[in-house]
Amino acid sequence: MSSILITGGTIISSDGEQVADVLIEDSVITSIGQGVSGADAVIEADGKLLLPGLIDCHVHFREPGYEYKSTMASEAASALAGGVTTVCEMPNTNPPTCTIDGLKRKVEIAKSLPSNFQIKFFYGITQTEHLEELNRLWTDAELEELKSWVCGVKLYFDHSTGDQGIDQGILDQVFAACSDLQIPIAAHCEDPQLNAQAMSGLDSFDHVSKHSLSRPPESEAKAIAQALELTRKHRAQFHVAHLSTGDGLELVRQAKSEGLNVTCEVAPHHLFLSVEDYDRLGGYGKMNPPLRTPDHCEALWNGIKDGTVDCIATDHAPHTEEEKKVADPAKIPCGVPGVETMLPLMLTRLSPADVLRLCHTNPNRIYALHKSEIQEHVPADLIILDPDKEVTITASVLHSAVGWTPYEGMVG
Repeated sequence: MSSILITGGTIISSDGEQVADVLIEDSVITSIGQGVSGADAVIEADGKLLLPGLIDCHVHFREPGYEYKSTMASEAASALAGGVTTVCEMPNTNPPTCTIDGLKRKVEIAKSLPSNFQIKFFYGITQTEHLEELNRLWTDAELEELKSWVCGVKLYFDHSTGDQGIDQGILDQVFAACSDLQIPIAAHCEDPQLNAQAMSGLDSFDHVSKHSLSRPPESEAKAIAQALELTRKHRAQFHVAHLSTGDGLELVRQAKSEGLNVTCEVAPHHLFLSVEDYDRLGGYGKMNPPLRTPDHCEALWNGIKDGTVDCIATDHAPHTEEEKKVADPAKIPCGVPGVETMLPLMLTRLSPADVLRLCHTNPNRIYALHKSEIQEHVPADLIILDPDKEVTITASVLHSAVGWTPYEGMVG
């Protein structure tokens, strides 16, 4: 039996803070209290904080199909370096995770990841055949173990990376089925018609900042309103992915006051970056939904403060530097890495208790991930933080395969 004793750390939990010693034996927490002793190794944690491993409920690890960008292994290493021990991974790989065979392929890759890292997968739906496969996955007893790897269904109301935009004609069926099967739905909410109109109205796409004009705030609000109407009709569980606008946030706020089972997440890039950063970032600042004006950033911070925002999730989406440096702004792929830099950025504006709520408690509840806080007789899934340590974000020391970050030089 191997054992580790962490002494004098401050445990951050939903019940408050507690200074205590934590004894871990064979990777299980066996004792929490004062004066605990008897371990093979001791970690002195006086003045440091202990939190459960964080959850990032929105990542793209690119495997299979895009291993030249990154792999599950490379991005799991990046996540662990950032204190994230559990992720929910999106379906827009190649092949996409919208069939049982596609899911099996991902699960086989995931089984080789480190034992201290957990990955769950979203199942994607773009057409009726995918919905039929989902129903079989959820009801066939022989697929129960495979089903346990799925955290929810992911819908794209408009195309983004991977061209997974859903056939709008089956949205009602999907919401009805997921309600019946009690599967949470997460959606990328942008309206395809408004996006198409905005793009056609551009006189040119000669600068990357035009991307924000091509996918305007009104597009997000319209798609969220559509999704909320379906949620209301079918009493589904619905989650807005990477919410980016004040108007969208207000719709979620109103839906919650109505009692709908609605939650939302915000990505760090929509909190810390805005359209004012395009000249500095160039193609490195292109993502979907796009960067917004500073007033939207401030609205999102207010949504965190008043509890409307349930989760911080990074939408970690690596692309190579060569792809991000393409001369034609319209051809630059959308997405930025972020799973490793989430924690230091959040701690510049939020308390450790806020981080626990937004990056563990709420995503754990929304997606039924069955993760535990720091307590006796559960697996030792925890991180140790030095609240006084200042970190300058530098791509050269990060672990993602792509080797760049939009937060270069920012202090966390």
